[in-house]
Amino acid sequence: MDNLSIAAASGLRSRMVSLDLLANNLANSATGGFKSDREYYGLYASDDSQNAVDGGTGTTLPVVERQWTDFSPGVLQVTGNPLDVALGGKGFIALNGPNGTLYTRNGGLQILASGDLGSSDGYSVQNAGGGTIHLGTGKTITITPDGTVQQDGQNLGRIAVVDFTSTDSLKKVGSTNFENTDAKSVPQPMSNPDVQQGKLEGSNVQVADAAMRLVGVMRQFEMLQKAIGISSDMDTKSIQEVARVGA
Repeated sequence: MDNLSIAAASGLRSRMVSLDLLANNLANSATGGFKSDREYYGLYASDDSQNAVDGGTGTTLPVVERQWTDFSPGVLQVTGNPLDVALGGKGFIALNGPNGTLYTRNGGLQILASGDLGSSDGYSVQNAGGGTIHLGTGKTITITPDGTVQQDGQNLGRIAVVDFTSTDSLKKVGSTNFENTDAKSVPQPMSNPDVQQGKLEGSNVQVADAAMRLVGVMRQFEMLQKAIGISSDMDTKSIQEVARVGA
């Protein structure tokens, strides 16, 4: 394969990753607490490009080295639902996931079948004092700014709100949950969280920007497809000319 085809094929592959990320961002533009994903491009020199059959110089190939999550806050939306909470500023709500603690900014909570306060995904919310927060039925729920959950004036527990020095170790699990992949990055309890009852944090996806980027990447994809077609035509023409000379 010649250098032009190699570079174009690598470009197509990286744009496919970009298209997947953009499509997922747009699909979750209305998901509470969703954080958009972005890609980080780099250059890679493959063995194929360094030993091209056309004898040309090596070609560096565009690749998506890694994807990263934009943790910038979304707009807080008033819902009036007493089980909806939004975090003003930094922090994550700690949940009891199936394989360990998960962290989320999606404060759309619910009462689980067990009676525990849980997330929209069905994971129980951790109590800052340990364990879970168990609620009674048919009683008014009040959540104070520090995350304390009350019913009939009685404190039932306090929502565990933690923060990280760096979010680099957080890996997305599902749409709005994250797991900590670095044991050295220890979450710290927030002493003064800003828990706002009756509100939800919206997605931080900028729909107009994401749509424009999607159109741009699709156009790049089309141009790279044309480049592969041109390379194929050039190879066909070369073969025909060689055959003609030989004749």
